[in-house]
Amino acid sequence: MVPTANWSYPTAIRFGAGRISELADACAATGIKKPLLVTDKGLASLPITSATLDILEQAGLGRGLFSEVDPNPNEQNLADGVKAFKAGGHDGVIAFGGGSGLDLGKLIALMADQTLSVWDLEDVGDWWKRADGDAIHPIIAVPTTAGTGSEVGRAGVLTNSDTHVKKIIFHPKILPSIVICDPELTVGMPKMITAGTGMDAFAHCLEAYCSPHYHPMSQGIALEGMKLVKDNLLRAYRDGTDLEARAHMMSAGAMGATAFQKGLGAIHALSHPIGAIFHTHHGTTNAVVMQPVLNFNRPAIEERLGHAAAYLGIGTSFDSFYAYVGELNAALAIPANLTALGVENPDLDHLTAEALKDPSVGGNPVAMTAENTRALFEACF
Repeated sequence: MVPTANWSYPTAIRFGAGRISELADACAATGIKKPLLVTDKGLASLPITSATLDILEQAGLGRGLFSEVDPNPNEQNLADGVKAFKAGGHDGVIAFGGGSGLDLGKLIALMADQTLSVWDLEDVGDWWKRADGDAIHPIIAVPTTAGTGSEVGRAGVLTNSDTHVKKIIFHPKILPSIVICDPELTVGMPKMITAGTGMDAFAHCLEAYCSPHYHPMSQGIALEGMKLVKDNLLRAYRDGTDLEARAHMMSAGAMGATAFQKGLGAIHALSHPIGAIFHTHHGTTNAVVMQPVLNFNRPAIEERLGHAAAYLGIGTSFDSFYAYVGELNAALAIPANLTALGVENPDLDHLTAEALKDPSVGGNPVAMTAENTRALFEACF
C-alpha cells in the first residue's frame, strides 16, 4: 500500500500519490499569486512539468517557468533566475525537480530583493544574519527525485563558476513553507538517477548517524532512513513503476536531509570538490567514495556500524555493513572508483585543500588533516 500522510516536521509536508493536484491550494496557503516555477533544463520539457504548469494556469496563477539551471548551478544561473523573477513580476517560487532545481529555486527566492552578494551568505557562523529576512519570498518545494532532500533544507549549494568551488548558502527562512512529496513524479526517473539519488539519501543518513555531534532525534531518523533505502532502493531501481518503493525512497530522501542537521562528514567533503571541478553526479560520487571513507573512519565508528548492521538485517559487524555497501553499489551499477567515474588527471593537492575547507569536515568522526585527506583521495582512485 502506498502511504499518505500530512507532516509538520521539519516543515509542512503533503505526502502521497497524486498530491501535486494540491499545488494551487499550496500557493494560496503561502500567499503566492504569481509563482515562478524553477526547474532544470532536462525536466523543463517533460510531461510532469507541463502538467504542473497546467495546474497553475487552470488556477489563474500563470505559467511562469525558469529552467536555465545547470546540473551544478552557479551564480550566473542565479542572476538569470533573479532577472526572470523580477521581469515576470513574480511573488514566490515553486522549486521543482532534483537538487539543482530545488537549490536554485530557493536561492532565487532568497536573493531576488537582497542588496548584498550571494557569497556574503555562505554557511559560515552567523553570516545569514546579513540578509534582509523580510525580503525573502515564499517557497514551495516539489521534489521529483528521491535523494537530495533539499525540499526540507535551509540551504542551497551554489558553484562559483570562476573558482569551481561549491559553496553552501544558508538562511533559515529558505526552508520551504510547504513541500509536496508526490511519488508519482519520480516514476520516470532514469535508472542511473534513481541509483545516484538513492545513494545520496543513504549517504546523508549514514554520515548523520556516524557524526559525533549530539542530536538524538536526527540519530533515530538517520537509522530509519537507512532502513528505508535498504528495503526499497533496489526495488525502485529494478522496477521504476513500483510506486510503494518510490514513496518510501522519497521519505528516505527527506529524512536524510533532516538527519544531517547532526552533521555530514568526509563523504561530502570529498564529493563537493570532485563535483564542482569534474561535474560528476553528486549522489553517485558519494556512493563511489563511501567505502574508502568507511575504512578511514573505522576506528571511530566500528561499534556503531555494527549496531546499524544488526538493525538493517545485514549482519552484526562493521565488516558486514562495509560489504553491504559494496554489494549495493555493484547492484546499482555504481562505478567502482573515481577513475571509473571519469575523474582524470586530478590535482590531489588542490582537491585536498578544497575538501578541508568544506563545512562537512567538522562532522567527520575522525579528524581530517592534509596528510590523511590526501591519502583518502588516493584510496578513491
